[in-house]
Amino acid sequence: MKHQPITEEQQKKESQKRRHFNIRINVFFFFTFLLFSILIVQLARLQFVDGKTFSADEKRTRNKDITIAPIRGNIYDFNGAPIAYTISSQSIFYNIQQTSKEREEYNDELIALAKQLEQIFLKYGDKKVSQPTASAIIKSMDVGIDIQGNEIKPDSEIGIIFVPRRIKTNLTKSEIAFISEHRDELKGIEISEESTRFYDTDITDKTSNDKGSFIAPQLIGYMRPYNTATRNLSFYKDIEKDKPKKYLNEEYVGFDGLELLYQDDLRGTPGSKTYPVDASAQIIGQVKIKPPEKGHNLWLTIDKSVQVAAQKAVAAHLEFLQHSTDKNYSLGNKAVAGYAVAIEVETGRVMAMVSMPDYDPNLWIGGMTQTEFDQFQYSYTNGTIRERYANLPNRASSLVPPGSTLKPLTVLVGLKEKLITPTTIYPDSGTFYYGKDNNSHIGNSDGHSYGSLTPARAIAVSSNTFMGSQIGAKLYNKYGNAGTVKAIDVWDTYMKSFGLGILTGSNLPYESEGLREYVDNKDQSAQASLVFGSFGQAARYTTLQLAQYTMMLANHGKRYRPQFIDTIKTYDGQVIKKIEPELLDEIVFPDEYWKVLADGMSKVSYTGFEDVPNVALYKVNRKTGTSEQSIAGKVIDNAVFIAYAPADHPKLAVAIVVPEGGFGRLGAGPIARPIFDAYDQAFGLDGVPKGK
Repeated sequence: MKHQPITEEQQKKESQKRRHFNIRINVFFFFTFLLFSILIVQLARLQFVDGKTFSADEKRTRNKDITIAPIRGNIYDFNGAPIAYTISSQSIFYNIQQTSKEREEYNDELIALAKQLEQIFLKYGDKKVSQPTASAIIKSMDVGIDIQGNEIKPDSEIGIIFVPRRIKTNLTKSEIAFISEHRDELKGIEISEESTRFYDTDITDKTSNDKGSFIAPQLIGYMRPYNTATRNLSFYKDIEKDKPKKYLNEEYVGFDGLELLYQDDLRGTPGSKTYPVDASAQIIGQVKIKPPEKGHNLWLTIDKSVQVAAQKAVAAHLEFLQHSTDKNYSLGNKAVAGYAVAIEVETGRVMAMVSMPDYDPNLWIGGMTQTEFDQFQYSYTNGTIRERYANLPNRASSLVPPGSTLKPLTVLVGLKEKLITPTTIYPDSGTFYYGKDNNSHIGNSDGHSYGSLTPARAIAVSSNTFMGSQIGAKLYNKYGNAGTVKAIDVWDTYMKSFGLGILTGSNLPYESEGLREYVDNKDQSAQASLVFGSFGQAARYTTLQLAQYTMMLANHGKRYRPQFIDTIKTYDGQVIKKIEPELLDEIVFPDEYWKVLADGMSKVSYTGFEDVPNVALYKVNRKTGTSEQSIAGKVIDNAVFIAYAPADHPKLAVAIVVPEGGFGRLGAGPIARPIFDAYDQAFGLDGVPKGK
């Protein structure tokens, strides 16, 4: 068969096809070349430009640093007896595990682990301590579910997965042994050493059945986790906001008292754990540890023996008042709380601070049950510096009117303002009438009329009418209630100059200024406020304020800052700072005025010093007070007592408050003797320690 000749038209078409094909091939190779060029340029940029950045990123993703809470410094008494200290303890943690299992199956394993740990803790844990439940354990594991398997938060809200979750601290030896032996069965569980805060008691024989007394627990304070502190205290909110300090959320920090006030000194320097992790943030290697550094130690001005003696004196007298059948003490049968502060006259160094009932501050560490909190919810605040109710039914406040303990200062105001002289004679009839048309009146306790009174004798017998008529009413008449200078303002200035109605300068957290009711009382005229204020019934003050005021009566007007810390030292004993006494201010009066006060206070009737071993040392200047207060519609009598000794060369000042304690002489006065005794033994009222 012969082939047909190719026509010219066909040749032309064939030529066009080849030309179009060549064009497409060239375009294809051009774009292929362009893509490869772009790829090569990008690879070069990654290699030479971004290589270091990605290399650093790779290292960051492969090594994760976890802050280790620092080892907190200890708190010692003046002689080095431990009060609050950090001990090494073993804690159990959970590390979130990498798994390819379905979520439901994985959740079942987590729930089973939590229940298994619950049983381990119950069987091998400390039987005296409440153990975490399975529900609490799985919450601590932070895996996004509850013990029933319900989702409580999505995966996106679960914390950083490579951070170990603390489940329980202070493991017993039995718990450690069992968990270590069965580690293969407890996936994700590890045991690590941590530091735990511990608060000691006065008991030296730890095998004794006597639990002992914790040493000034409300003054020392307590600790809470950092994430709790940031929600409640501005101190930590400001740290979190303005100057991060790498705190762990679970790290325990000072929450009250000296633990909070000296947080920066006590805390120390954090350490770190470095975990090697893979791209999914799972731990894949051995941890590297940089140990934390221990914080500084505090050495208190308080001697343990003096503090414990004061605590036991308050507790014993409360017990006596509650059960006494003696009619003279019957007014104190409902007393359930007592407060005492002892302060050195020439330094402001606090020797004892008591707020009873007290409590066990160790309960804050590791959490507590609601039952445990209910038992001490009215005891953990420091009633010597702020208002505290002993318990809810009674609502007897620690912030009380000073009553007759204010009368020495009232006389001093009268002398300074020239309202009276040291030799003024006032005929006390037992009642003083005042106000418009003399339609108001005040009287002495039990209606006593004391006859002719000098200022000193008015202090000694505690005459309300002398104070009201000769100082309160006369001060009002001198200045009135109008003009630039008002009588109330003059009175207020004198009160504040003796530390009443202002902060003492202690810097303790939550300290109260007291309540100056003579300024704010709208139910009384200015004259009535001054009359009632003159015998201590128009203001409420803290026990620490009363102690500072008593110190000023003893040292003739020097107001020292209350001092609780003697020395701050490093963990190996090097002195960082020695705290010296600080004079805040001084008010000057003629010596003859101070003599009037001393003469009057030396003759006040009181109880508890009948059998003193050294009459010269125990020549005590004192003032009793019985202040009235309306609580829940009923009037109660608070027992108040102030004193300093030795009278001629004062060394120690004491203030005691027993809400609902009845008469100050009986309800508060007897507590002072054991405090003076203990101070004399430890330091010496004459500067020579007598020993136990």
